[in-house]
Amino acid sequence: GDSSVALQAQEEMIEMKDVFSVKLKRRRFAGQKKGGTLLGITIFKCLNKGENKLTDCAVHLNNLSEDHCQSWFRHLKEILNGFQNRPKSLKVFVNPSSHKREAAHIYYEKVAPLFKLADIKTDVTVTEYEGHALSVLKECELQAFDGVVCVGGDGSVSEVAHGLLLRAQIDAGEGTDCVSKPVRAPVPLGVIPAGTTNILAHTLYGIKHAVTAALHIVMGHIQAVDVCTFSTPSKLLRFGFSAMFGFGARTLALAEKHRWMPSSQRKDFAFIKTLADLKPEECELSFLPLQIPQEDGHEKDRKKKERTKKGSEDQWQKIQGHFLNVSIMAIPCLCSMAPRGLAPNTSLNNGSMALIVVQNTSRTEFIKHLKRYTSVENQFSFPFVETYTVQEVKVQPRLKSGPDAKENMCLNAASAEGNYPWNIDGDLMKEASEVRVRVHPQLIDLYGVNTDDLESSQATCNCI
Repeated sequence: GDSSVALQAQEEMIEMKDVFSVKLKRRRFAGQKKGGTLLGITIFKCLNKGENKLTDCAVHLNNLSEDHCQSWFRHLKEILNGFQNRPKSLKVFVNPSSHKREAAHIYYEKVAPLFKLADIKTDVTVTEYEGHALSVLKECELQAFDGVVCVGGDGSVSEVAHGLLLRAQIDAGEGTDCVSKPVRAPVPLGVIPAGTTNILAHTLYGIKHAVTAALHIVMGHIQAVDVCTFSTPSKLLRFGFSAMFGFGARTLALAEKHRWMPSSQRKDFAFIKTLADLKPEECELSFLPLQIPQEDGHEKDRKKKERTKKGSEDQWQKIQGHFLNVSIMAIPCLCSMAPRGLAPNTSLNNGSMALIVVQNTSRTEFIKHLKRYTSVENQFSFPFVETYTVQEVKVQPRLKSGPDAKENMCLNAASAEGNYPWNIDGDLMKEASEVRVRVHPQLIDLYGVNTDDLESSQATCNCI
């Protein structure tokens, strides 16, 4: 125009794979919901701020022509609709009891506005009791949704993941008592961290950040993840990602008995008390090491697989003794207290589990092992710690007998009854008999990416 001020032209390239919404921009008066003076269009994109954190960003394109703006709007919407992995409808579970009872606030203040901006329809269930999400998943019309989202801690996420996989078995006409070859989950699962530790969210996103998690869901970033089945010789107990037997399980069991305490205090108390009463579990561990075929031709691979299948019974290994803790993990299990992960030598989808066995040792040495989880030092470089890469594990606890039996009964009534505590994804489970853990490769899709691959994308590179 006639302005004497020279406008500095700025050029910016926006890749459509980073855009998740486009809206017509209008000036409206207070209280006006429709109409208004057209100003142009606004493009909302996902911005990587570094250190695995994502945020949303608005780019305003100004133009007063209705036809011009409508043309751009339709064209950009057409491109956005072409991204197949992006959800249009989500089933959302919110656990109002998670951590400091902030899950509802996190969802409605930080997550729901992003879903609305991306034109994602949501059906929200605020859970009222343990197992509520599981019962809803068994009955709801899952085919009406592109994905399921859980807003809560590790226990809530574990329940929803278990429900999704259990529903898959039911829909496929498979029994749920004994599952040897599980059916994949029908829809992806999104995890919005609102708990205390949020191990699965940390592992998926490398950070506890609700907006980052929500944007991974909005953008349709999908990661296939391995899942474990936990079962007795006669029945399936549950699906899960990780488990601890011994110290990790006893700590959780004690924390659950003190639910009246605030979350952080309860967990600190249980940790210190269990450490003070440190006792090993006597059990027998049987495990099947991961068989890695040599890359020396298809025929040799086929023969090796046949030999592995025929000789699998001979390849089981056994160790028996007194163990302070046994960890079985199909994912690295990152958290703020263990930045390298509780099982740093495994990954989200390599088809294996990490078996970490801590044999009986002094309290001082055990504390040294635990402290190393918070540092970059190798937490496994102790003579009393053994690690294995496995496909399957059997854990058979043994009740104490003789002079120690009375002491055992006083110390742990659950063990005296033959019900040993297990910590499965932050959820307490008690089981009397042998527990068999088997990994199933890429059984469920989760919204998220490996933190090493955060920069990569399979989307088509259309640009503005």
